[in-house]
Amino acid sequence: MLKDKVIVVTGASRGIGEAIARACIDGGASVALASRKQADLDRVAHSLPAERAIAVACHTGKADDVDALIAKTLERFGRVDGVVNNAATNPYFGPLLDTPDAAIDKTFEVNVRGYLYLARAFVKHARARGGGGSIVNLASIAGLRAAPMQGIYGATKAAVISMTQTLAFELGSSQIRVNAIAPGLVETKFAAAIVGNPMLRDHVVNRTPLARHAQPNEIAGAAVYLLSDAASFTTGSVMVVDGGLTSS
Repeated sequence: MLKDKVIVVTGASRGIGEAIARACIDGGASVALASRKQADLDRVAHSLPAERAIAVACHTGKADDVDALIAKTLERFGRVDGVVNNAATNPYFGPLLDTPDAAIDKTFEVNVRGYLYLARAFVKHARARGGGGSIVNLASIAGLRAAPMQGIYGATKAAVISMTQTLAFELGSSQIRVNAIAPGLVETKFAAAIVGNPMLRDHVVNRTPLARHAQPNEIAGAAVYLLSDAASFTTGSVMVVDGGLTSS
C-alpha cells in the first residue's frame, strides 16, 4: 500500500511508533525513524532493510531538531510523502489540579508543540514540491472523553484532535490530508502504569466489548491505511481503535 513512499515516524524506538515503522516498511515504504535516544533507534533500524531505513535522534519539542529530521530524510531519500506524529509523554499520573507545572509544560511541549513543528516542517516541503501527502497524528480516546488521573495528557490529546481537524481544513487546498488515530489501551511501556496494574487494567478491559487491550501492531494498520492512497478522500477524521470501549 505504501510502495515507494517515504514516511517519517516519531517515537519510533518502541511501542506503537516502532510497530508503525515496521508496518510501513512491510508496505513498501522507506522510513525515517525518530526519537530522542540514538541507541534505541539504532536497535530498531538495524533490524530493518538498511536501504530503506534511517535513524535520526530528534527532540520533537525543539523546532531545530524537527527541521533537521526532515532535512536528513530528504538528503537520504529525496522526498517525504507522509509523517506520523507519535512521540508523546505522560510524566504525571494523578488528579488534574495537582499536576506539577513542570509536567504540564513537558506534556504540552512534546504532545502538542512537537506535533505542530513536524506538521509545519513537512508542509513546507510538500508545498514546495507541489502539494500532496499525509499527516497522521496519534491522539487517544483520552482526548475524546474524561481522562481521570491523566488529565493533562487527555488535554493534550484533545488539542491534537482539534489541531488535526483545523489542519485538514487549512491544508486541503494543497491536497495534504490530515487525520488522527485515537487508540484505547495498548500494551506498551508508555502505558505500563495501567497495563501493569491488574486493578486498573481490569477496569478498562471489563468495559471493552472485545474484553482485552490492544497490541501495538493493531494500531499500525490504521496508520498505514491513512498514509496510503487508499485513504485519498479521507481527511479531518479521527479513527478510534479501542476495541469498542467508547461505544459502551
